[in-house]
Amino acid sequence: MKLHLPLLDADPASPFPDPRSALREPDGLLAFGGDLCPQRLRNAYRHGIFPWYSPGQPILWWSPDPRTVFASDGVHLSRRFRRQLRARRWTITADTAFATVVTACADMPRKEGGGTWITPEMHAAYLALHDLGHAHAIEVWDDETLVGGLYGVALGHMFFAESMFSARSGGSKVALAALAVILHAWGWPWIDAQVESPHLLRMGARTLPREDFLAICAQQTAQPEITGPWHERIGRRSLEWLLANLPPASH
Repeated sequence: MKLHLPLLDADPASPFPDPRSALREPDGLLAFGGDLCPQRLRNAYRHGIFPWYSPGQPILWWSPDPRTVFASDGVHLSRRFRRQLRARRWTITADTAFATVVTACADMPRKEGGGTWITPEMHAAYLALHDLGHAHAIEVWDDETLVGGLYGVALGHMFFAESMFSARSGGSKVALAALAVILHAWGWPWIDAQVESPHLLRMGARTLPREDFLAICAQQTAQPEITGPWHERIGRRSLEWLLANLPPASH
């Protein structure tokens, strides 16, 4: 199948095509080319667009319809999993090991097989965003061992989650739940999760029509930005803190 896609201008300040013009098949494919400089990435996320491509491909830009999101007060952990957490002594931090989290996400085996989409170019791009205070990681520790985490981009009062990993069972669930509790306390209502999966839906994700998601992006990314690392704002939190601040378990 031959696809006719817009090629992005070399100028990183140039606008993206309207996300509503994205292809239906493959769902959300919008444009190709350009680069992954911080200015272009921030512009992309602000307009509900993200990069996703495999090694050997050009940079591909996406805005799927529908879009998968979490309400920041809507991440679910089951009663059984909560009971398991009470026996653990894990702790939660932010932005103390950003590069390590991205590397761990890239190295995680994928159920569908194949290699990672977090290429060295992508790794460097998000590290640059982190250095500028716009990308953040949540880390889950067992003593000094990193057992789970996630990373993503924050613009205004919107968090765009990119990837997560578990080195031990449940590590990524704890990272996502902790992120949600933190953002809800700050008054940030949404977490973008991009594309649905059974795992995300079991944790409380929902899908929104792209038009609704774009309206959320416009509203939330226009809020005052909080840049810089999060580790001082969050410190080191316990699982007891997490369990005390989660919404009630539904099952």
